[in-house]
Amino acid sequence: MKQLLHSKTKIISKMLRSLGLVFVLGSAITQVYGDVTIYSTGNVARGQTGHFRIHSDEPIGFRGLYVNFSLSGTAIPGVDYVALVSPAYIPHCIFDSCGVLIPVTTLPDVRGLFPPQAYSVVVKLLPGIGYFVGEPSSAQMLIVPQ
Repeated sequence: MKQLLHSKTKIISKMLRSLGLVFVLGSAITQVYGDVTIYSTGNVARGQTGHFRIHSDEPIGFRGLYVNFSLSGTAIPGVDYVALVSPAYIPHCIFDSCGVLIPVTTLPDVRGLFPPQAYSVVVKLLPGIGYFVGEPSSAQMLIVPQ
């Protein structure tokens, strides 16, 4: 009976060590880097390229960080600007301020409206693994006529 109890104790001990290892590895894999925010570099004239900057307030680990976003606004992807693809990737960074620029390359006006008008592009950050969405969580830029 004493030997059986000793065997069960060994098995339980190994299981707990394995479970502890899983928690340690899991926390390393899903490290959270803090708040991620977004800013626009300003309005952009048609025919030019503007940018959105996705920013992390903490250094980014060796794997980098993928940040999900959605698009809205009155501008039409593929008509007014080259379509953007989510997620954005922030590469490894050892500084307190890490980020990536997302280019918004505008296209020639094919709508033929007279007078030409401005169209908006809005990028909103979405929740994801490894980060929190901070404020501001969305940014807007206008594609303005030349």
